[in-house]
Parts: sequence; structure tokens; C-alpha cells
Amino acid sequence: MGKSDRQRRSWKAPDLQERKSRKTRDKITLEGVVVQRAECRPAVSESYMRLKRLQIEESSKPARLSQQLEKAVTNNYKPVANHDYNREYERKKKEEGKRARADKQQVLDMLFSAFEKHQYYNIKDLVDITKQPVIYLKEILRDIGIYNVKGTHKNTWELRPEYRHYQGEEKTDE
Repeated sequence: MGKSDRQRRSWKAPDLQERKSRKTRDKITLEGVVVQRAECRPAVSESYMRLKRLQIEESSKPARLSQQLEKAVTNNYKPVANHDYNREYERKKKEEGKRARADKQQVLDMLFSAFEKHQYYNIKDLVDITKQPVIYLKEILRDIGIYNVKGTHKNTWELRPEYRHYQGEEKTDE
């Protein structure tokens, strides 16, 4: 069985609803089975020639036209050196200041509490949660986590098996 046989078999005739929607969309439709080849030529008349001339003129028109203006357009917007949302972002960034390295144990506590809520996090979310520099956070994560390179949780961090559910285990021992 060749490829063309499979293609013919997988072809499905359009259902009635689809054919009706096509009929309303198209002006002229032709249905049936081709039994014999036929060549059709239009009756060369004045109306046909007018129609063809209009068709050719329409197709030769450019899609876009340039237009010369008599006077300059004055209702343009003036350029702004720094937009409001940029100023707001800069102000917010200055308030936060540089991310300072916190004590490693504090960062570990924040990470463990985050991983209790969700199993997988990307580095950007962990930076937002801990407010630590990316490099420092990655150093800590290399000790306690696994970086997923492929799969459904690509480019995310998860805790190593020995650190998972660490608080739940402590509670059962008490």
C-alpha cells in the first residue's frame, strides 16, 4: 500500500453542514462526478470584455498608495524621553536596592517553605520569593536541589529526594 493509497483512504467527504456553509460563502458551486472532459469558453461580448478590463485594472493597482500632503500633520505625539511606567519601574528598583546576600540558613528556610507549596520552581520565581542574587541562589540550590534539563518540568528546580517533605518527617518522629 503506497502513500497515495493511504491518503485516498484517509480523505473524508465533507459533511452536509460543511457543504451548506461553503454554498453560502461561495457564489457559484459545482457538484458531481466528472465523466467527460469539457472545455468552456465565454461568449465574447461587450459586457464580458468590460468585465475583463475591470479585472485587469483592479489587479494592476498597487495595494498601497502614497499620498502627498499639503501641510504637515500637527496632531502627532511629541517624543517622551522617559515614560511614566519606566520611571515607576526605576523608582521601585531603587527602593529595593541591590539584592543583598542573606544568611544561608535563612535562604534555606525560605526555599524549603516554598518547595512545600510546589514541587517545581524556575529560577526567576525563586529569586522573587527569596529576594537573593541569582548566583548566590544557584550555589545554594546546587546543594539541595536538582535542575531539570528536559522533560515536562524543563528548566525548573526541585528538591533532592533526601530533602523532600523534611518537616512532615520530623512531625511523625515526635
